Amino acid sequence: MGLFNVTHPASFLLTGIPGLESSHAWLAGPLCVMYAVALGGNTVILQAVRVEPSLHEPMYYFLSMLSFSDVAMSMATLPTVLRTFCLNARNIAFDACLIQMFLIHSFSMMESGILLAMSFDRYVAICDPLRYAAVLTNEVIARIGIAVAARSFIILLPLLFLFKRLPICRSNVLSHSYCLHPDMMKLACADITINSIYGFFVLVSTFGMDMFLIFLSYVLILHSVMAIASREERLKVLNTCVSHILAVLVFYVPMIGVSTVHRFGKHAPRYVHVLMSNVYLFVPPVLNPLIYSAKTKEIRRTIVRMFRCMKT
Repeated sequence: MGLFNVTHPASFLLTGIPGLESSHAWLAGPLCVMYAVALGGNTVILQAVRVEPSLHEPMYYFLSMLSFSDVAMSMATLPTVLRTFCLNARNIAFDACLIQMFLIHSFSMMESGILLAMSFDRYVAICDPLRYAAVLTNEVIARIGIAVAARSFIILLPLLFLFKRLPICRSNVLSHSYCLHPDMMKLACADITINSIYGFFVLVSTFGMDMFLIFLSYVLILHSVMAIASREERLKVLNTCVSHILAVLVFYVPMIGVSTVHRFGKHAPRYVHVLMSNVYLFVPPVLNPLIYSAKTKEIRRTIVRMFRCMKT
């Protein structure tokens, strides 16, 4: 039998929120608002960094990368989510589902890598400020961005081939309004051990390692800050990390929740799994621009000037 000479459905059926099918039309409104905030807020930050020379610094370049990944993540899920909730159009072609699955997981991994790069930026700025400009040059920042993107695509590419070798004959109904690898694997009527092992390897070697290195960077930052004599100076330095810490929590806490429910909550109601996945995918792109706009005065001032210029 050939590698891909297996049974695949022509399409999958997406699902909104189990038990709330009659309310999907009402839920479409809040979802549209969330997408508008995510796309609008992150686009404004990208434009602010582009037009304001004072924001042409490593910290804001990394913020631009974060905003780009949030826009890309929102665009990856938007078509199927809105079709499912607004039009009750639940069909998605098999290959389109594979592509969406790949994009969702890729951009999620990119966001994790960018958050790690931002923690490195904070580490150098606080622990070795005299070498900050020499270490984080534009060339180095570009290389980091390319490496983060390349890691995501290279590591996740085998998932496409590993899934295509599996026959799908149990059902074609997915649990979400978008395609995720764990959800799609449940439909296979063959041994998925290799897929599960590789998925666990990807989770540990990327998200797990990123999380550990971010934690380590903040241990070193805290050690350096505690050596500062003045309490006011310590608080001032730590305040430069608040936005990043919040972004890390907004990203990783829902992800840990999703992983925990998936591994240990097999008997939990379906809507719990769906709700956790939705929080993980929808909340970070919405909150990240709000966090950085509220906590970073340079970003806030630039955005205010941009809107004033638009009015005049």
